[in-house]
Amino acid sequence: MWRKRLPLALTALTLILGPALYIVYADYHAFLDTPLGVPTGGLTLELKPGMGMADLARELRRQPGLLRSGPYLEAHARLNRLASRLKAGEYALAPGVTPRGLLDQIVAGRVIQHSLTVVEGWTFRQLRRALAEHPKLRQTLRDANDAEIMARLDRPGEPPEGWFLPDTYHFPAGFTDEAFLRRALAAMDRQLREAWGRRAPDLPLTAPYQALILASIVEKETATPAERPEVAGVFARRLQRGMLLQTDPTVIYGLGETFDGNLRRADLSHDHPYNTYIRKGLPPTPIALPSAGALAAAVNPAPGDALYFVATGQGGHVFSRTLAEHNRAVRQYQQRKKE
Repeated sequence: MWRKRLPLALTALTLILGPALYIVYADYHAFLDTPLGVPTGGLTLELKPGMGMADLARELRRQPGLLRSGPYLEAHARLNRLASRLKAGEYALAPGVTPRGLLDQIVAGRVIQHSLTVVEGWTFRQLRRALAEHPKLRQTLRDANDAEIMARLDRPGEPPEGWFLPDTYHFPAGFTDEAFLRRALAAMDRQLREAWGRRAPDLPLTAPYQALILASIVEKETATPAERPEVAGVFARRLQRGMLLQTDPTVIYGLGETFDGNLRRADLSHDHPYNTYIRKGLPPTPIALPSAGALAAAVNPAPGDALYFVATGQGGHVFSRTLAEHNRAVRQYQQRKKE
């Protein structure tokens, strides 16, 4: 008897559950493609290392009205083998994002990218300060000195000054300061190698490192990109003739933290490795982080016969062939300052 009743019972159960299952199935698919309740200004979601689907659903439910069904979200992730492919990081939830789109974003690792601009002409000390103050960089070098940092970057014994290319770098939250420096160092290596490969044939430099040093001086001498080749030309001709470079930025760099913003006559006569008013040739290291433009100028200086230059006080420089012309330009500059 029960065998005769079983098909009837199954039919009845199907008639009862079928519509209910269809409703759940349709609701599930509608959920996947219905935008989450992200406010107009968007939201930031942080998925920490080790967090899984249950943790993700819990984080989403913390925001009222954001997620309608955690079980649906988890079911979709598990049915499509996404649960084990979640990537930790910060994610920007934009208005209109659907649960399906959110999981695709997290599986693809499309995390928020933060940025830090390394400014042309910064010193390595200024770069270290900027790294230490960035809230999204993980600090691993805070207690290391410059020599220890260069050793960790696989450049033991090298001074760090000049070796990090000024640019705007993008990175996810938790990126380390060491990884940042590695990226900037690799960028400078490439830029210096390319620049040296395009150097002028009569350049009075014998190695790429000398070009890096000269580029750093050019960077500090002028803030006007168009003047960089002319400034580099003056220094190249001085090097060719065995003249002193006589550049204030090298003296200031040598003074270090004792420099108070006022370069005095006594400073120009104080002997140290960076005093180019006393010592011939280039200083022993770069004095700043040179830009790609300064590197290009250093290896391809503008031709001419100028051996001197002085600021106009209006953003540019006056270039002179002789000391007499230069002294007149200096007096004019001083007069403009008085006026």
